Amino acid sequence: MPMDNERINEETQKASYNIKKYRTPDGAPADIVMFTLTKRERKTVTKTLPIRELKVMLIKRRSWPFAGRWALPGGFCQEDESIYGAAKRELLEETGVDGGHLEYLGVYSGPGRDPRGWIISHAFFALVEEWMLEQRQAADDASEVGLFTIREALEELELAFDHRDIIVDAYRKIQLQMLQTTIAKQFLPLHFTLGELYQVIQSVVPDFEEPNFIRKITSTRSRQGILEEVRDENGKLLSSNQYSQRPAQLYRFSDRVPRLSIYT
Repeated sequence: MPMDNERINEETQKASYNIKKYRTPDGAPADIVMFTLTKRERKTVTKTLPIRELKVMLIKRRSWPFAGRWALPGGFCQEDESIYGAAKRELLEETGVDGGHLEYLGVYSGPGRDPRGWIISHAFFALVEEWMLEQRQAADDASEVGLFTIREALEELELAFDHRDIIVDAYRKIQLQMLQTTIAKQFLPLHFTLGELYQVIQSVVPDFEEPNFIRKITSTRSRQGILEEVRDENGKLLSSNQYSQRPAQLYRFSDRVPRLSIYT
């Protein structure tokens, strides 16, 4: 009997519920901050590492609101998809990029952030290899697609909506992850030297300096096993002198996830 009463009570509440009593947002777009590291060879006589720059992809809006301004790629979530699915779809539709590292950043709901109405945006950030952007193209409501350094995006461009705030938050997030996780692997070839790894970290975190980097990354207890020396089928260590006069040992990331603490 108690179960029957609970079921009757539930049905009664369901029948009396009126969704029209509650104001709902006018839309829920997914916006994506897409980062890549570009690589440009130096014109020098001696071998040296190429110039790497962290850049963000933006699209120039074709229509109102903010027509002609640069903005993050993105679009509205449909009823038959998740917000994550909308982010992946919009990324492909507006830039031609399919795949890459896509991660949730946060929700942006400031009053008046969008002149079209009460629109709450869910932001993501993506890490994409440079070669994936070679065939980038504009579509939908984008008239142009471009890559900009963080300084250019934040200091020189007049961005649409609250996208400057989103880029700032995403930049801080990727910098934090660069120092606390193995996210650097997204910007490196499978086999790399420690000099290349150090440069990638500095490209994302410009003020990063660690004089004992090689010793710490290869021998510190909390980091042991994150990197592996690359060997051939006979167990011989492999090295490369592509960017140095002397051969440098090649490494690769293992599948180990580091567990670091501020106390160790």
